[in-house]
Amino acid sequence: MRVIAVIAGLAGAGGFAQIPAYSQQYLQRLAGAVDELAVVVGDFDRSAEAAGLSREDALAELAGSAFLEARRADMERTVVRYETLSGDLALLRAAGPYERAALLPARLDAEIAGRAWQDFEPSIPVTAEALSYAGIGFLALYLLSAGGGAAMARRRPAAARGR
Repeated sequence: MRVIAVIAGLAGAGGFAQIPAYSQQYLQRLAGAVDELAVVVGDFDRSAEAAGLSREDALAELAGSAFLEARRADMERTVVRYETLSGDLALLRAAGPYERAALLPARLDAEIAGRAWQDFEPSIPVTAEALSYAGIGFLALYLLSAGGGAAMARRRPAAARGR
């Protein structure tokens, strides 16, 4: 049972050690998305300002045809996405490594997370942060598997344990 617990612990260490690297890749992708959305929203805001309109007034002006209505809806979604992702980026950048890992699931954008995961390559942890996650992962899975093994040993009939 101890060998299984060590193997499980090592698997947990390897998996948990990847959390900092993945969160860093996600953060980089999030920052890139925010940068690009800032260009689109900024262009729209400058066009509105040049016409003497606020963003809200410019959006309201996009009416009168199916195309303009669709364009208004697109731009409204873009502005909301930009504001949401900008807030998430600021929050995640301000967070420490452990807080970021705790915040990330609730702040995860599925599209960005999926693209980050496609390009993610596991690495050997060399930072203190990654090594501490590796330690947490090792202990968690080691203790779970050791505890599970001990519980299974207690459940076996006395005759089976005597062999």
